[in-house]
Amino acid sequence: MQTLIDIDTSLLMLLNGSSSSFADSIMMAITNGITWIPLYAALLVLVIKNNETMAQIAIIAGCAILCVVLSTVASDFIAKPIVARYRPCNDPLLKYAIDIVGTYRPRGYSFFSAHAANTFSLALFMSLWVRNRAFTIMMMAWSLLNCYSRIYLGVHYPLDILTGIVVGAAIAIGCYILSLKLFLRVCPKFNYISSQYSSTGYSIPDINMVIGVMSLLLIAVVTISMINII
Repeated sequence: MQTLIDIDTSLLMLLNGSSSSFADSIMMAITNGITWIPLYAALLVLVIKNNETMAQIAIIAGCAILCVVLSTVASDFIAKPIVARYRPCNDPLLKYAIDIVGTYRPRGYSFFSAHAANTFSLALFMSLWVRNRAFTIMMMAWSLLNCYSRIYLGVHYPLDILTGIVVGAAIAIGCYILSLKLFLRVCPKFNYISSQYSSTGYSIPDINMVIGVMSLLLIAVVTISMINII
C-alpha cells in the first residue's frame, strides 16, 4: 500500500501545475462546471431531436442524469467519508510542495474524484447511445481533460482520477443497460442504415452540432485565458 501511495504521489508531482499563468487560467475554466453548460444543453437538444416520443427522451435524459447522480453519491457520500484521504492541496505534507492556482484549495476529501466519475460516466453513456466515432472521441477527450485539470490544480491524486474513471464507467454501463431495456419496451426497433444517421438513429448533422459547441467552448476558454494574462 505504501508503495502504491508513493507512486501516486510521484505521479502527482510530475503532472501537477506549471509556471504558466495561461495554462492556469485554462485549467481553472475547464474544471468549472459552469463552463460546460452549453455542452449539456447541446446534448439535451441532441436527445430531443433524435427521439420521437417523450418516453424515449425521458428514458435517455433521465438515465444520463442518473449517471451523474450515482457517481456523485458514490464519491461524495460513500467513498470520501470512508477513505477520508486529504486532498493534495490540503495535505500537511504536500500542500506547500505542489502548485496550486491562486487560493484554490477546495475542502473535502480526495478519494475518489467526483469530477472524473461524473464526466466519464456521462461521456461513456452518451457515446454508447449515439454510436458515432467522432462524437465518442470528443466526449472521451472532454472527460479526460476535466480529469487532468484536477491533477493540474492539485486537488486530486492520479489514483483518485483513475478510480473515478473506473467507477464512472461501471455506472455508465449499468445505466445504459437499464435505459436500453426500458427503451426497447417503447421502441422495439431502432437500427438505421444510412450515411446521415448513426446506427442508433442519431442524425450526423446533430452530432456535428454538439462537436461544434464543444469546439467553440474550447476556443472561448483559450481566448479568454489569453485576454486574462495580457
